[in-house]
Order: sequence, then structure tokens, then C-alpha cells
Amino acid sequence: MVSFKRELWQNSSPAVRLAVISLVLCGLVFPLVITGIAQVFLPSQANGSLVQLHGKNVGSSLIAQNFSLPIFFHPRNDSASGVDPDITVQDAYSQITRISTATGIPMDMLQQIVDQNEEGTFWIFGTQYVNVLRLNLVLIQTNNSAYKAFQ
Repeated sequence: MVSFKRELWQNSSPAVRLAVISLVLCGLVFPLVITGIAQVFLPSQANGSLVQLHGKNVGSSLIAQNFSLPIFFHPRNDSASGVDPDITVQDAYSQITRISTATGIPMDMLQQIVDQNEEGTFWIFGTQYVNVLRLNLVLIQTNNSAYKAFQ
């Protein structure tokens, strides 16, 4: 019986060692190295592309925020994942009337804010879009009385 256990251990020992070494390398060393490289070369992205207002984290530019008040731009309702942070410029334009009515900000000023925050695609591929969180932060920084609670 002792001989059988010894033989079993001798046969399985290389596999167990390989599994432990792989676990340490792939599960610990590799993620720490990649995280360290990302922190050095791409710190904003490595930390989730956090957006700050007055030194406080208010969201991520990569994930949609839940804006429901009429004074803010709203993310897309028909987004497949529900976390798309961007809307088309046309979608932003369609919300200008509501925001202008709720805040008193002139429609042409809101259109200018949208135009100044357009993010593009390469040449003719795709459509122009805007990041909802960035638009709403610009609105908060307009010093309009509708946004006093958020300043």
C-alpha cells in the first residue's frame, strides 16, 4: 500500500507542481505586472477613467450614469447594455428644448455646449457622439441657478 501511494505521488507530483507554479504566475505575478505597467503608462484608464468635479469622483467616462432630472442630458434608453456613456449629437440636440425649459439656459447656448463637446470618429466612419457625463458637468459649471445643488 505504501508503495502504491509513493508511486501515485511520484506520478502526480509534476502535475501538482506545474499547477501551483501556473497559479502563482498567471494568477498573481502576471496581473500585478500588467497593473503596474498600466499604472505607469495609462494611470487614468487603469483607474477606471474617473471624472472629478471639485476634487470628488462623480462617475466614469466609460460607464453611463443615471441622470433622470429634466435639467440634465439623459443617456440612451435603447442601449443594449444600458451602460453606454455616449449619445449621438442628434440625440443630444433632441434634449435641448427640455433642458432649456427646465433651466432657462438659451437653446443656442446649449447647442454650443453640445457642439464643443462632440467626439469624433475617423473621417467618414461612424457618427459624431457626445459623452453624457461630460455634457452634464459642463452644465453644472455654467453657474446656472438650476445647478446650485450640484456645485
